[in-house]
Amino acid sequence: MGTATRMTSIRLDTRLADKAAKTLGVKSRTEAVHIALREIVALNEFKKMMTSLGGKLRFEGHGK
Repeated sequence: MGTATRMTSIRLDTRLADKAAKTLGVKSRTEAVHIALREIVALNEFKKMMTSLGGKLRFEGHGK
């Protein structure tokens, strides 16, 4: 999937954005926001997958 970037303006908690950037080891708030957006989308997709597989997964060594 290609990336579509566009200049936009949002109200942002700058302290939180700076803390996120530091935590993630990136230099800009923009990078931190992009990572956070990708992560929340991935988390949602993972949750949907896990819900659809409810009770169907088998783990090696589990229950022994």
